[in-house]
Amino acid sequence: MPPEPPSPPADPDGPAGPANSLARTAADSAGPDAPPLGIVFDLDGTLIDSRRDIAEAVNRMRAERSLPPLSVDEVAGMVGEGARVLVRRALPPRPSDPVQDGLREALASYLAHYAEVCLATTRPYPGVAAMLATLAPSFPLAVLSNKGEALSRHILHGLGLDRYLREVIGGDTLPTRKPNPGGLHLLADRMAIPASRLLLVGDTWIDARTAQAAGCAFALTLWGEPSPRAAGGGPAARDATPRCRLAHPRDLPAALGLAEED
Repeated sequence: MPPEPPSPPADPDGPAGPANSLARTAADSAGPDAPPLGIVFDLDGTLIDSRRDIAEAVNRMRAERSLPPLSVDEVAGMVGEGARVLVRRALPPRPSDPVQDGLREALASYLAHYAEVCLATTRPYPGVAAMLATLAPSFPLAVLSNKGEALSRHILHGLGLDRYLREVIGGDTLPTRKPNPGGLHLLADRMAIPASRLLLVGDTWIDARTAQAAGCAFALTLWGEPSPRAAGGGPAARDATPRCRLAHPRDLPAALGLAEED
């Protein structure tokens, strides 16, 4: 009886790394811990700190309605599910009949103000640019945000991060937004990668739920400001366990067996 063939070597095109990292050998590639073939990032709170500019736009909209300003932390706790939800949360409750007209006007006001200030103080978190530069040669990278696509692209271009990205999907690209997995499935189609072989990197339960719904891995970022929406303390703690927790942007390349260049 002929001897069994040797086990296949690690995929030469895939990352290699320790057993407790995100990297796995090709022999494991069909299992639930298969190594990612593409990486998708949330935007606000994950790649960029945009809290002050969003709060400024919200407060300009509120000032037009003779409402007092909200703190940056208050506004940050409202962010994550798209501009319409943000504006609704930033306004006091109103009778049901006039809500839609008032909300449309407030939303238009907020978006106009935000377009003016979206790059005033917004910056990538320290280490994010180096992380993307390290990952881009080995993985197709994309952004999936609930912020509008045009604004997302404008901000990414203004910060010089778009050079590392293959795709950008915003909250208005499709009729649905996170935590609906439609954006991840669209990215998977565009990058010709099974959705299950994507890694979604984000900072909130919304991202965790999105990854769970798409059947892909999720990595929780911890380098941004703590938020009541954070995956570690919200519904995702029950529903979706992160494959790993990332304290600093350099931790993701390390988990994938890649080293940042000095």
